[in-house]
Amino acid sequence: MCDEQTVRETEQFLQQNGATNSGHAAQLSRRRFAGLTGAVTAAAGVSGLIAPEIASAAPLVESDVMVTTPDGSADSYFVHPANGKHPAVLVWPDVLGLRPAYRLMGKRLAAAGYAVLVVNPYYRQARSPVVQPGASFQDPAVRERVLPFARALTPTTNVTDAKAFIAFLDAQDSVDLDRKVGTTGYCMGGSMTMRTAAALPDRVGAGASFHGGRLVTDSPDSPHHLVDSMQARFLFAIAENDHERDPTVEGVLKKTFDAAGLQAEVEVYEGALHGWCTIDSQVYNEPQAEKAWERLTAIFGEALA
Repeated sequence: MCDEQTVRETEQFLQQNGATNSGHAAQLSRRRFAGLTGAVTAAAGVSGLIAPEIASAAPLVESDVMVTTPDGSADSYFVHPANGKHPAVLVWPDVLGLRPAYRLMGKRLAAAGYAVLVVNPYYRQARSPVVQPGASFQDPAVRERVLPFARALTPTTNVTDAKAFIAFLDAQDSVDLDRKVGTTGYCMGGSMTMRTAAALPDRVGAGASFHGGRLVTDSPDSPHHLVDSMQARFLFAIAENDHERDPTVEGVLKKTFDAAGLQAEVEVYEGALHGWCTIDSQVYNEPQAEKAWERLTAIFGEALA
């Protein structure tokens, strides 16, 4: 989860890897992300950071859309293959929200054969992006910007938004209504995938949480208490430092899904820090991110078939 302990652990990692302060690290992140977006724009391929599927895949259609919800209009990014109907996927970004990195990640998923909606969870407060490209959670000003937005979100807003977002997807010509919906979430988005699956059990067939936070808590509304309401297969890719902070989460998730008779792959990714799957993260870990991507596409390929 993103908090002060995450900041300290990331700072230690950056110091060990040559970035001696968060300002320097943020500059490195901005330069790295600028190179990534430039490569995509030039259609020169995106080797490593996002893999070459986007450059080599069939044509995609992408657009900025406004999704009507009970609380307003959510600015979102919608991308899908140009031809045919495909399973829908709802993507919940991390604490920094919808931004170019998540557009690229959504585009990669679309290139794998899905109709993908990447949402701005902060639409009630601000249009996306709410931070500049290359912004880092290590930066106090960035935390002051996004944390009030994140704290304003509740289980209720999560559910009402999820229903609206999936209703939008189901109304699109590119979505195959005969196939289940998938949902992915990063950081705070991890718990959102679980609430989405529980709120729409007849529609959501698979979910994936990458370095998700607060999946198992002492609260009566903890996401793990919702498993009995789901009909979805799940992937939980847990950061090593998140696991070290609370090693009970892995076992509780496994036990809870087993008791409900649902499939769940729960794994701690060795050497991966919180945020490692997001391509503009300072702790992005390419080998482990690619492993998580392979597990995601394998599970979606089976559960959304």
